[in-house]
Amino acid sequence: MSIHIESFYHKDTSTWSYVVHDTQSGNSAVIDPVLDFDLHSGESSYQSVHQLVEYIRQHKLQLQWILETHAHADHLTAAQYVKQQLGGKIVIGAGIKDVQQHFAQQLNLDINTDGSQFDILVSAGDSLRLGQFEFIAHETPGHTDDSMSYEIDGNLFIGDTFFHPDTGTARCDFPGGSADKLFDSLQFLTSFPEDYRLWLCHDYPKGRDPVAATTVAEQKNNVHFQQSGGNPAAYVELRQKRDSTLAVPRLIFPSIQINIRAGQFPDDEPNGRKYLKLPFSIDNT
Repeated sequence: MSIHIESFYHKDTSTWSYVVHDTQSGNSAVIDPVLDFDLHSGESSYQSVHQLVEYIRQHKLQLQWILETHAHADHLTAAQYVKQQLGGKIVIGAGIKDVQQHFAQQLNLDINTDGSQFDILVSAGDSLRLGQFEFIAHETPGHTDDSMSYEIDGNLFIGDTFFHPDTGTARCDFPGGSADKLFDSLQFLTSFPEDYRLWLCHDYPKGRDPVAATTVAEQKNNVHFQQSGGNPAAYVELRQKRDSTLAVPRLIFPSIQINIRAGQFPDDEPNGRKYLKLPFSIDNT
């Protein structure tokens, strides 16, 4: 009786997705599935996420959960496609309501902001059964206020908190983001046993292959911890200084509009096409 984790790397967005299953019961979960999307043409496809769907079918698994670690700003979720193909319930942190409220106002979106697009909203300590095991939800805010990590059998799926130790940690300049909160979340994650595996949501390799999992022990030597000496104030200063130099994510506006809807697309307009909004402003300086 054990948990098996199969990882899938989406090169265009440097995103890791996962299929997690109990080898005895065959019950499974998908974590952070990605929709292929071309910004220039506005065309999307299911080519990448179909690999996860086929893996589940080929291994005759039963999908229970589709877990989102947060409302991503750098890729579009394929949660609805996975649900349509395999069933399962879409899960995200309860903080999604605050994220929805902010972006509904910023982008003038006509959507419900009560999280009702998702099947389940989880808070700290909530659990989700997976065969003989269970996921335990942990709030790990900082990157965003709805950020969750999911623990199961010595594994933690940590969303955008830590990146690979040679890369650092997640940005905190999105609405609801906080370098102080992220530092606390990082400290929380490194309080687990040193052999716990921390499964990344992204990896941005330079001169090496992408890595899906690190350990608590390895993350204690994360480059941003080393540069800040593990001091909270020094870390916050480092994080905020770095965030001030970062560009807006390439896919932030299409991603947010889809992801805060649990992957649901906008309705067709009278010409039979779907549209996403892009904010527009003029700099008169």
